[in-house]
Amino acid sequence: MHVAAGVLVDGAGRVLLAQRPPGKHLAGRWEFPGGKLEAGEDTAAALVRELDEELGIAVDPLSFEPLIRVPWSYGERALCLDAVIVRAWSGVPAALDAAAIDWRDPRDVDPSLLAPADRAILAALRLPEHYPVTPSDVSVERAATLVRAALARGERLMQWRLPSVSLAEARKGAAGLLPELRRFGASLLLNRDIEGARELGLGVHLSAAQLRELDARPLPPSQWVAASCHDADELAMAVRCGCDFATVSPVMPTASHPGAEPLGWPRFAKLAEAAALPVFALGGVGPHEVAEARMHAGQGTAGIRAFWRA
Repeated sequence: MHVAAGVLVDGAGRVLLAQRPPGKHLAGRWEFPGGKLEAGEDTAAALVRELDEELGIAVDPLSFEPLIRVPWSYGERALCLDAVIVRAWSGVPAALDAAAIDWRDPRDVDPSLLAPADRAILAALRLPEHYPVTPSDVSVERAATLVRAALARGERLMQWRLPSVSLAEARKGAAGLLPELRRFGASLLLNRDIEGARELGLGVHLSAAQLRELDARPLPPSQWVAASCHDADELAMAVRCGCDFATVSPVMPTASHPGAEPLGWPRFAKLAEAAALPVFALGGVGPHEVAEARMHAGQGTAGIRAFWRA
């Protein structure tokens, strides 16, 4: 089943959620409004029709911005959910085919209240386009300086990866950044350190090996969980573990892994389109390749050297 979902965003950055009515599959859960494509329709045409029928509004498909494609399965019921951002419409949205509708700041939405397939849409809305990773050969003090400079210029999602220092030192350094992270509303993910993330209230970035050992999400929904992936099997494991997003690498040749065969953008796109979560391109890419990543179904780009300027 091919389904189109409209992510209506108002001037305050709030999104419109609709509650599924009694008697329907997943009754009571909240979702982004939309519905399945009819014969001969593309995503844009279906969304124009569905938003008229469900909310009583008229939308211009020329204003649509693709957000994410989510393949999902509810038991034997498989669907492909195309989410599109809608910023302009005429009319006042009304609950014509829902138990209720509500405008919410994406940061305040509890993912557990959403239909499972819609949780990846929420994650894509919340995530920025960049995901810098601290250089592996710097001191804790230097890494902290880099993070503070990145916060000042607008970065809001970073990975704290310091393999050359002890776990205790890395945790202490991350703890020292907590006041700045809270002030800027930013997120820091500890590389592989689940216990440290629990202790500090931060996120965690899992390795592919950790994914194989986990059978459930290791942190609550309020803390990001991400994973390093390299193929479709690892991306599927990330979804099963309840990860919010993943990195896929290497997209292009890298000096740090000269022997690794790069995926290239076409193969990256096939992996990203088939993944039921947002995916950042990693390896041989920088902040200026965001548009290329977006063209190939990515959330944005992740990296090390190219992202730090302090």
